[in-house]
Parts: sequence; C-alpha cells; structure tokens
Amino acid sequence: SFVRAVMATSRAPPAGFYLRPTRIGNLIWGPLLMLKPPPPLGNRFLMESVGLAGFGLLAIGFFALSESDPFPGYNALYPCIGTALLIYVGQNSPSTVASRMLEVRPLVWIGLISYSLYLVHWPLNAFAHYLSFQKLDPLMTGAMLVASLALAAFSWKFVEQPFRQKRAFTAPGPIFAFSALAIVVLCAGGAAGALGNGFPQRFPDYVQRRISVGDWRNGICFNEGTSRIESWNMEDCTRTRGFPTTVFLWGDSFAAHYVSGLGANINRLQANIVEYTYAGCPPILSYYSYARLDCVRFNRKALDIILEADIKTVILSGKWSDYEVRGFDGLQQTIDTLRALGVRVFVIGQSPQFPTDVRKIAFFAKRQNLDDTSWPMAMDPGINERVRSFTKGATFIDPLKFLCSAGRCPYSDRGEFMYFDYGHFSSAGATLAISKYWPAFGKDNALPKTK
Repeated sequence: SFVRAVMATSRAPPAGFYLRPTRIGNLIWGPLLMLKPPPPLGNRFLMESVGLAGFGLLAIGFFALSESDPFPGYNALYPCIGTALLIYVGQNSPSTVASRMLEVRPLVWIGLISYSLYLVHWPLNAFAHYLSFQKLDPLMTGAMLVASLALAAFSWKFVEQPFRQKRAFTAPGPIFAFSALAIVVLCAGGAAGALGNGFPQRFPDYVQRRISVGDWRNGICFNEGTSRIESWNMEDCTRTRGFPTTVFLWGDSFAAHYVSGLGANINRLQANIVEYTYAGCPPILSYYSYARLDCVRFNRKALDIILEADIKTVILSGKWSDYEVRGFDGLQQTIDTLRALGVRVFVIGQSPQFPTDVRKIAFFAKRQNLDDTSWPMAMDPGINERVRSFTKGATFIDPLKFLCSAGRCPYSDRGEFMYFDYGHFSSAGATLAISKYWPAFGKDNALPKTK
C-alpha cells in the first residue's frame, strides 16, 4: 500500500489520495497497535522521548506540509507514525508528559465527540456561508464553533451512543436494511432534484439568467489539466490580429477570463494578444503542484514560445490569493528571467472574488430590497500590495483600484452580470475590466489611470 501511495503521488494524485489501496497503509497503524502492541521500553527517558517525538511528527504534518508536498506518499508517515507513537506511549506509560497532556479532560471530551463533530461541523459551515453570502467575521465564526460543539455533543449522546449500545442497531440485518433504505431515499431525492432542475418554484422571483462567457478555447489555449500541452498552437491562440505588437497573456483561469473582452477592446489595445493559460497553474516558473503535474512543463514551454516568436511583451495574471501561502518569490524570479530575455512585463493583480455565485448574491439582495449592486469582497483587499512587492522590474496593475471601493465591488453593470461565478469575469465583465485597466500597446503605449 505504501509503495502504491508513493507511486500514485507522481502519477495519479487524486487516485492516491482517495482510493483504499493507497490509503489502507495509513489506517492500519491503529489496529496493529491494538492487536499486537509492542512491549514497553524499560527506560523512562526513552518513553518520554517517544511521546515528544510523536507530538513533533504531528506538528510537522500540521504546520510544515503544504499543497506543494506530495501526499499521501512519504509525507503521510509524519501524522501516522506520530499518532502511533502517542498511542504506544499511552498504552505502556500513562505517566509520561505526552500521556498526561492527552488526558486533559477537555481534550478527552473533544476526542469522545470527535466523530460527531466531524459530521456536523461542515453542514453548519456551509449553511452559515449560504445564508450570509459574506465572509464570516470572528463573532460568527465563534458562534459556529460553539454550535458545532453543542450539536456534536447532542449527536454523540443521543445518536451515536444508542447505536453503539443497543444490539438491535448493531446486528448485521438491521444495519444493512437501514443502509439500503438510506441509499434509496438519497438517490431518489437526488434524482428528483436533478430532474426538477433544483425545484426553482421554491423561489419564483429568482431569474436564472444565462451569462455570456465567451470562448476560452478550452483544451487548446486554456488547459484544464485533461488536455495535452502539445495541443497549444500559436495560430489558434492568437486571439486578436493585425498589429505590429504581439503580447503574450500567460497565467491560470484568472488570466483566461480576460479573453472574452479582447474583441470589444481591440482598437484600444492595438496588439495581437496570444492566450497561454492553464487552470490552477500560475505563471511562475518554479511552481510545482501535485494536483497539476504538468504545470512546470507548461510554464517552461512558455519561455520557448516567447523566444521562438520573439515576443517582447508579456502579461502575467493569476489567482494570486491561492498562491500566497507559498510566497511570491517565484513570481519575482519569473519576472527577472523574462527581463533578462529583453521582455517587458506587466503583472495584473488579483481581481475581485465574492463569497458565492453572483446570481445568488443578486437574488439575496433583491429579497432584502437592496438597490446597491456591489458586495463585499471575500478576500483580503491587501493582497495586491503584497503581490506588488514581488514585481520589481515589471509594471503592476491593481484591478481592485479600478473596480472596487471601500472593500465593495460591483457584481453587475447596467443590468449585465460582470462575473459568471464567484470571481471569473463574464464577457461583459472582461470587456469592462480591459477597458478600465489593461495597458494600450499602440503608439502612445498608454497606461490606465485609477479613479
């Protein structure tokens, strides 16, 4: 199982993460310790060291691993071995520091209700976001935590414990019958919802408007992770033509979402815009993700294209809020590499993101009789200043300064939705965004001015 997990992290990460053959090795530690516990170490100092080592390995799993690290694979050993060491110490030496820490009554109580807490916390979180359509403030987050603990305690006492203690609930026959009935009910409910299109009659004043997205040329110019990088070609991905200047638009879906606004701004842009985009893959040469195995190769190929086509202007754009956890040093290094090739670089900062689909926000606002078509951002508005500090040698453009005010951003303009989901521009939004803050590449080479 462990060998399969290690192989899967580089060949099929989703399968390695979700499938039993690659995860059974993580789950087997506990049963092994119960069925055949190893003998205790005779030395008190060694037992104390083992307990502290267990906490240390857990800390590595919690704080040192990120999306850039392969998982499960080798990195699953940190939490698994750490937990196994703590169980071992608890079995054999209850007086150690590690054991006493885990015997603190609040922690024991959390352990008792942990499975119920695991089950109930996410529905509460989902409904809280669904009902507020805003980023939860600390007070709301605290209230949700208290509610989760209370509901988990109730579930543990009145649902979990009765099932554990009563034979009628634990016999194979009733368990299979109840499970089969639950599956049938859930499938029937899901099918009814799908066939009924979500039962829109529940909200007679909600209008499901079709939003124009435009053509990103998925699978060729915009790679969603399922198409071959080799499918990209200059002919198909040159989105505007007829000008002496060629500009290379490089980034993830938050670069691709500008494409549908290029045509309406062609006279202002005065450039041949080449689209080179990949979902979840920022324009950072050093970026590596086990969820996007081809990202490094995709970004390296960008340099080859720029050199072969003698492109002298590049626009970098991405969902920077997703990549901040790793730092933006790689962005600066990418800019330095491009500058060394004699390329002029523009970096477009993070564009607005909302808590949910803008159509839901519009419906909620209508229900609340709100005339304002702006809404609070679901992101830190200071993100772009932090990105800017890693763009030395490039021209940085902050979309928030052109589109937002006081932490609120319009989601609709003259009756047209500017986004087709929580943050990707619609055709109307892309057209407006480009007209407001994209640079022009004609004779005047003008840069936009903020409000």
